[in-house]
Amino acid sequence: MTLQRITITPAMVRGAVELEETGRGLLPHRLPRWARRQIPDRFMVQTSAESTGVRLALRTAADTLELDVQARRIAADADTPFPPSAYELTEDGAVVATATAVAGSRFVFTFERPDGEIVPGPDATVRYTGLGTGTERDLELWLPYHDAVELLELRADAPVAARPVAGLRWVHHGSSISHGYRADTTTGTWPAVAALRAGAHLTNLAFSGNAMLDPFTARTIRDTPADLVTLKIGINLVNGDVMRMRAFRPAVDGFLDTVREGHPATPIVLVSPIWCEPVEAAAGPTVQDPARTEEWSIAGGTAADVLTGHLSLQAIRAELHAIVDRRQDDDHRLHYLDGLSLYSGQDAAAMPLPDNLHPGPDVQRLIGERFADRVLAEFNPELQRSST
Repeated sequence: MTLQRITITPAMVRGAVELEETGRGLLPHRLPRWARRQIPDRFMVQTSAESTGVRLALRTAADTLELDVQARRIAADADTPFPPSAYELTEDGAVVATATAVAGSRFVFTFERPDGEIVPGPDATVRYTGLGTGTERDLELWLPYHDAVELLELRADAPVAARPVAGLRWVHHGSSISHGYRADTTTGTWPAVAALRAGAHLTNLAFSGNAMLDPFTARTIRDTPADLVTLKIGINLVNGDVMRMRAFRPAVDGFLDTVREGHPATPIVLVSPIWCEPVEAAAGPTVQDPARTEEWSIAGGTAADVLTGHLSLQAIRAELHAIVDRRQDDDHRLHYLDGLSLYSGQDAAAMPLPDNLHPGPDVQRLIGERFADRVLAEFNPELQRSST
């Protein structure tokens, strides 16, 4: 069987804010070049390059598809083998095929050695067979959320075109929880679960370890087309103990002001943190429990620290709610969502967080389903029409 080479066009790539022509192919970015030059640490260089929510939107009758990629994954050393990464095909919101490939390159990084060395490695090929029914189908090929993926070449046994853009254009910003850390696959990350359930067109600007109210992130969201913007703020500010309440209040206002400059009439939903027991009432930072060998987060601060201006999740939720209440006098399209409505202490008793900080696959899916039903459905005109 001879496969024909298909040109990967920018129109095929969804979930990226910029595409870099590398000379070999296309490299999707979730931050534009000017913003990437302002990234303050090497960890964010890698996490912002990772492909959470990035996908190829294709219309084809092909029975066989092949995609060549150059993928890079974060690692603590240069030698430990990677497990295979999943590349998933979806149709009408459901996964219809999965292929795997091992990331050939690695970004060697630890917080003890934060210089971040790139170790280059081989390309890989992702292959799907048995897809076709002889008629055209609309498919989305989701890249692995934990890999930075350069798209080298696409091949198929039938013509392939870009699938037309459809659905609510949803731009989301958040932390590693929204990035998908500890999800089993990309379509199991909660924003992807929500987007597939609601038929939304997702751009996921969540950056593991780096939802820090960075001005360059606000400007990126400002400049990205959207019918709905959601901002999940708080947990990383506590994790890193990077702010006090005095700085937090105007930083949130400034972030919202910047986003509003590019989206004067777009609904914005400010989402507070989900339940995280160690820093509910105590201040950050979160630290690893020295009494355990496995990952397990505990609070590095105390409840008394919160009284002096340090941040806890309870303090952040109250302040975000107050900011939205105040701003709604002039901005009726700004909304607040309590993160505890997505995952609460009661939920935690039944579905605990495996490291006391990040949701596992079960909770990622729970959050995504709840978000689709409680938020995306409200702002999606297509869903609203279908229910009337």
